[in-house]
Amino acid sequence: WKLKTRCSAPAEVWLALLLLGASHLEQVIQQGVDKREIKMRKIDSTKVRPLKSEQLLRIEDHDFALRPGFGGSPIPVGIDVQVESIDSISEVDMDFTMTLYLRHYWKDERLSFRSTKNKSMTFDGRLIKKIWVPDVFFVHSKRSFIHDTTVENVMLRVYPDGNVLFSLRITVSAMCFMDFSRFPLDTQNCSLELESYAYNEDDLMLYWKHGNQSLSTDEHISLSQFFIEEFSASSGLAFYSSTGWYNRLFINFALRRHIFFFVLQSYFPAMLMVMLSWVSFWIDRRAVPARVSLGITTVLTMSTIITGVSASMPQVSYIKAVDVYLWISFLFVFLSVIEYAAVNYLTTIEERKQLKKRGKASGMYSIDAVQAMAFDGCYHDPDVDMDLTAFSDRCEENATRARATSVSNVGPARIKRKRSLKGNVGRIILQNNHVIDTYSRIIFPSVYIVFNFFYWGLYI
Repeated sequence: WKLKTRCSAPAEVWLALLLLGASHLEQVIQQGVDKREIKMRKIDSTKVRPLKSEQLLRIEDHDFALRPGFGGSPIPVGIDVQVESIDSISEVDMDFTMTLYLRHYWKDERLSFRSTKNKSMTFDGRLIKKIWVPDVFFVHSKRSFIHDTTVENVMLRVYPDGNVLFSLRITVSAMCFMDFSRFPLDTQNCSLELESYAYNEDDLMLYWKHGNQSLSTDEHISLSQFFIEEFSASSGLAFYSSTGWYNRLFINFALRRHIFFFVLQSYFPAMLMVMLSWVSFWIDRRAVPARVSLGITTVLTMSTIITGVSASMPQVSYIKAVDVYLWISFLFVFLSVIEYAAVNYLTTIEERKQLKKRGKASGMYSIDAVQAMAFDGCYHDPDVDMDLTAFSDRCEENATRARATSVSNVGPARIKRKRSLKGNVGRIILQNNHVIDTYSRIIFPSVYIVFNFFYWGLYI
């Protein structure tokens, strides 16, 4: 009877028991999932640390769009700079490129936190966007960037009392107002200027953290064209008519140019060209092609040197020291060409006067002599026989043609004259030089030496 009663139990009882079992099974499964999630959270600690740091600094409890101490006295921001390198100096663009470590120091009580060991916390650049940092920029900068290899070179360190250190590594290219009036014997003074962009002196006081010791440099800084004479730090104020006065910091450095490179590339070649132009004073005045070609060559070479120096320099409206030297050297070379033009012209006039005095102006010999000088470039002295083979083959050929009808009269006298000429070539050259050549041999070198004494004494 009992068995019959149990089997005949209503269907509602069995349904209730089935639902109760399913509910219990669901609770067991949910508890297993929760335990698994808790275990995974403990293992994945990277998602916990930022939340703990932000909670420890109470970043969400403050408005960091406002500066620390807003409405009160200006916040002091100390600056410390370490110059890593001066990468380049450009005379054409009048700028320089510098890589440096820029460090900011200030106090923000909103970032203070409790610490039993009084240790600071260090962060990378991800926290910078969530707090207030000084808006320092470089005045007169053309381009700059923060290094990002292998990660962005930014560091933020917060101390328990709220003091903050913000450091970053920057490469900046800035203007340098250069004076080239003494180039290349010049010394250039450049400066990198730092200033707050938005906060004037009523809101932010920018100063050097350790005074003159706030600026440090690498011992191995060097440049190919300059000696770095000194680095110094200074400060001042800048006024803008629309926003007021701002604190400004200066990184000053002096650059003295190496002169040896320009001596080899510009000064020494110019000296050689000037001295080469003096060689024409010692060449026979009858050798027109030799003296003219030598003069033109030195003039063109000096023009090439001047053009090369000007191409590597900015187009300034004043005269540089190298321009003074090169153009005066060019003047000496040019005057040597003019000197021979005067010698040639006066020699022609002198020859004609002598021929007129001797009454040979209408003779064939005199006409041939004047025309020969015009066409073959050789001066024919009427006091010496036309057959001067020791000086020019062309002169001998012209003289032979002129005296073809009188070959039989030459005989032993001609051979004797040739022998006397070979033994006294130097004396004849000196006697046939024009008086202008004689004075030029002394005046040109003397004046050029005096000019060099004055030039190097003035600029060095």
